[in-house]
Amino acid sequence: MARADTAKSDLAAPDAHASPLDARELRWLLAARGLRAFGDGYVSLLLPVYLLSLGYTPLDVGMLATATLLGSGVLTLIVGLHAHRFRGRTLLLAAAALMTATGVSFASITEFWPLIVVAVAGTLNPSSGDVSVFLPLEHSMLAQSGSERVRTTWFARYSLVGALLSAVGALCAGVPQWLALHAVAAHTAYQAMFVLYALIGACCAACYRRLPVRAADPTLTTSAPLRESRRVIVTLAALFSLDAFAGGLIVQSMLALWLFERFALSPATAGVIFFWTGVLSAFSYLVAVRIASRIGLVHTMVFTHLPSSVLLILVPFAPNLAACIGLLLVRSALSQMDVPTRSAFVMSVVPPGERAAAASVTSVPRSLAAASSPLLAGYLLGLSPFGWPLIAAGALKIVYDLLLLVRFGGAARPSR
Repeated sequence: MARADTAKSDLAAPDAHASPLDARELRWLLAARGLRAFGDGYVSLLLPVYLLSLGYTPLDVGMLATATLLGSGVLTLIVGLHAHRFRGRTLLLAAAALMTATGVSFASITEFWPLIVVAVAGTLNPSSGDVSVFLPLEHSMLAQSGSERVRTTWFARYSLVGALLSAVGALCAGVPQWLALHAVAAHTAYQAMFVLYALIGACCAACYRRLPVRAADPTLTTSAPLRESRRVIVTLAALFSLDAFAGGLIVQSMLALWLFERFALSPATAGVIFFWTGVLSAFSYLVAVRIASRIGLVHTMVFTHLPSSVLLILVPFAPNLAACIGLLLVRSALSQMDVPTRSAFVMSVVPPGERAAAASVTSVPRSLAAASSPLLAGYLLGLSPFGWPLIAAGALKIVYDLLLLVRFGGAARPSR
């Protein structure tokens, strides 16, 4: 692309003759996804430990996790519904700047209510998955990669990179403990990790700047973002809301909190556990592509998700840590196969011009519907360390799987 094009304002209306991202540009998108996942991987584990070290309760941890999900959901919805008015690169750069500001704020603020404000307005992610404002923007770009099979492959790569780097990030949750062995105060060590999070935001911005200015979908207009696909997207959003509420009960921060309280684990040990669960989840994405090519996207989502939900219900009944880890590992090999297939399915049932809005409206429930769940999980864990949030999450996810199969089982091989 010519330098003259790059110099144009990113806020200008998308060019009608803009072309989709090529493979090299999509790799920069995946690089940014990996960097963000690395930051989310260790922050989601250190967040509850950091808050507990400041004297806050499990309920406070749940409240802050709720605030992050609620804020992410609102911001993601706003951006997704209005993304068609701006260039995608501009919005991604703004989101990266917000990520940097979030890291700096958490490194310098210890008062609870200011932290709540930062959690609502920032990009902090208490989950191992991506529930941020970046999601609809990156998904709409990935959706331009070609046919249904090519799209599913790129979504799988996107999910694979995110899961692997999130796993590595989880492994780095033990860094503060290592620093403590070298006479570094615990509070200073936690601050350093949040400063690193801010630097990761700056690195993401560098990746996004390598994207062309004309990265937006050429069919986008200033018309209503959802028209043809409104009914099916609303239905999917309602179903995803149920799954998201269930998932909010076991976001990585809350699951880590349960492990800390039930088995008295250290952050370093929990990091190793979440590293291997993340690795298994990552490689399951590649398997999901092969399965989807045989039985379709919806059937892949349901028939891998159901057994993982049963395993989740069994986790609190594990008699010891070894059995608990075994159940979590097997579940991780199954539970995330619906991530790339779900994204590919959503992109396949909407026209190209509505993809950014569809990605937002269907992904926002992962924040909004899940926003109240960590608060409930924190309350339940404050009453008992048994693991009631895990049982409730597994049961609700089974209901979601069955409803999805009934409603969209016949669309296992979408035509778009």
